Amino acid sequence: MLQRLIALFAVAFFVAACETASQTSTDSAGDTTASSTSSTASASGSSSTSSTASSSSGSASSGSSSSGSVAGNITSAADTLATIGNTVYFSYDSAALDGNSKGTLFRQAAFLNANPALTVTIEGHCDERGTREYNLALGERRAAAARDYLLAQGVDPARIKVISYGKERPAMAGSNEESWAKNRRAATVLN
Repeated sequence: MLQRLIALFAVAFFVAACETASQTSTDSAGDTTASSTSSTASASGSSSTSSTASSSSGSASSGSSSSGSVAGNITSAADTLATIGNTVYFSYDSAALDGNSKGTLFRQAAFLNANPALTVTIEGHCDERGTREYNLALGERRAAAARDYLLAQGVDPARIKVISYGKERPAMAGSNEESWAKNRRAATVLN
């Protein structure tokens, strides 16, 4: 009986010791990552787009305490992408890019070229009109049009994935022109 009690205390002590060491390792690893992030952020800044991204990543990593700087960088990059525009819109039954869409994609390309470690997925979407199969094909053409524009601006093709959701993921519910216009889109999402 005494041996079992001693064995139980030994196991409890071992578990407590492991738990404490793990917590200390996580804290020191978080500090190391945060310092490397701030040095990376301060090293970049060759263009206005990358300086915007680095200032955003610097503020995100200094504001986050326990989430880790890697998550802060991803959040900051997503915020930057949303600021420059992560969605382009299309006319009815069309995959042609208009001037506004090209401007948004040009800014996305500059951001992606300044941040070569980032990869994206371009999601093609449609409004609710049309068959499921037709809208999946149209969404694919819309996403491909956005991808092709980014490729023409020098973004590495290995960093871009394309997917079509057709009418399955509307941005705005409703059966009116305003809803349909918001749903005819290609959205760029960070991986």
